[in-house]
Amino acid sequence: MVTIFDNATGTELGQLSDDQFQLLVDQLEEESATDDNYYINRSTIDVLAAAGAGEELLGLLGRALDANGEAEIRWTRSA
Repeated sequence: MVTIFDNATGTELGQLSDDQFQLLVDQLEEESATDDNYYINRSTIDVLAAAGAGEELLGLLGRALDANGEAEIRWTRSA
């Protein structure tokens, strides 16, 4: 399991299964091998939906968006 946080506030947004997280990793750009955060916006959610992301993942990410439709999220892998 992977826990997703709002990077600006530190608020936990929810948990993703390994499959949900892999879809996120496959679709989003990482700056380095140790990168643990992603910038997302409304277009990102559309891309993930087109790639087959389920409602649970899309809803979690949608709740992260601020009034401008943007967010930076980070993740940690649960033991």
